[in-house]
Amino acid sequence: MGDEFNVTYITLGGYVEVNKYRYLYFVIMFTVYILIICSNSTIVSLIWIHKNLHEPMYIFIAALSLNSVLFSTTIYPKLFIDFLSEKQIISYSSCLFQYFIYYSLVGSEFLLLSAMAYDRYVSICKPLQYPTIMTRTTISILLLSAWLIPALHVVVAVALGHEKKLCNFTLKGIFCNNSVLKLHCVSSRVISIYGLVVLLDVALVPVLFILFTYTKILIILYRSSREVRKKAAQTCLPHLLVLISFSCLCAYDIIIVRLESDFPKTVRLIMTLQVVLYQPLFNPIIYGLKMKEIYKHLKRLFCPVKQG
Repeated sequence: MGDEFNVTYITLGGYVEVNKYRYLYFVIMFTVYILIICSNSTIVSLIWIHKNLHEPMYIFIAALSLNSVLFSTTIYPKLFIDFLSEKQIISYSSCLFQYFIYYSLVGSEFLLLSAMAYDRYVSICKPLQYPTIMTRTTISILLLSAWLIPALHVVVAVALGHEKKLCNFTLKGIFCNNSVLKLHCVSSRVISIYGLVVLLDVALVPVLFILFTYTKILIILYRSSREVRKKAAQTCLPHLLVLISFSCLCAYDIIIVRLESDFPKTVRLIMTLQVVLYQPLFNPIIYGLKMKEIYKHLKRLFCPVKQG
């Protein structure tokens, strides 16, 4: 069998015949993929075009939308091939590459959210120092770090996993995530410990930092006027909603593999659909509807006011 193994579907297989409905699934997933690309690209384009959106907060939102496009492009093209193929297979090297891109982008999401939390913290808690702290250099460093740090962490895990011998050639999933660790003949303590280090550095620490900054923000807002609280809520609430949603999906990814939990098929189906369908569309919907300035530009774009 070489270095290729069967991919067992958990979102489609087990409920319906993949071969019987594969063209229908292809059309549905392709439509969703186009929606993801178009919605996130629209947000990025609006922020790029309009000068009043050239602020740190909106730049980080654009980075999150770009992350969603890259994340979807990591998963969907392979899904399209699987829907149109008799056998769903992937080489081990390709699987590790998908694993690398997937977890690098997951880590980037957390770090970008923490960068946005820091931006809101400085804006609300230190408004007079905001222009001197959130400079172009600071923004560039935060963006570069958000994409580079997770990639450097995950590439080590991929290198460790690449040397391991495979005894199992069936992957329980529709893409290569932590389940790839179950393919190894012997579970590696080094990989497990290093995985916890990566989890701590690119997920838990950013989440704790976000909670800390928003606690400080809430303390300041409690002493502020009602108008200030309302304005802060308009910018902070979308970030918290995205963080909560994304954290729940990541917790599922860790629990189901690390703790070897035997989740019911229905739960697996719902959670996998969350990762593939819901989360990449969640960012542009939340930021498009909840961020006042972005919503205004979206309204002008899709509902232009007739002159005369």
